[in-house]
Amino acid sequence: MDNIDVLFVAGFGPIVRDFDAGKRLYKDVLGLPLAGDDYPNTNQVDGVKEFALWPLSEAAESSFGTKEWPPDIPIPQVWLEFDVADIEAATRELKA
Repeated sequence: MDNIDVLFVAGFGPIVRDFDAGKRLYKDVLGLPLAGDDYPNTNQVDGVKEFALWPLSEAAESSFGTKEWPPDIPIPQVWLEFDVADIEAATRELKA
């Protein structure tokens, strides 16, 4: 894949089934400096530009247009986002 030039990890985080439990674990137990009630996130963790908890219901809505994850598709554990040098070239390469 010669047309994909990844510059850095733009974002990373868990997809949480139980939103309140996820917030408690990552903010209260692990002590990550998460801000925001509906989308807890931070850009203060070394090694990643953005770390955020993504509720499973929002991942489902983004992917399938419904708040429920389809039962026949494995539930994802994390989301990962890269910044690339040329988004159009990277998109063409991935579609191919």
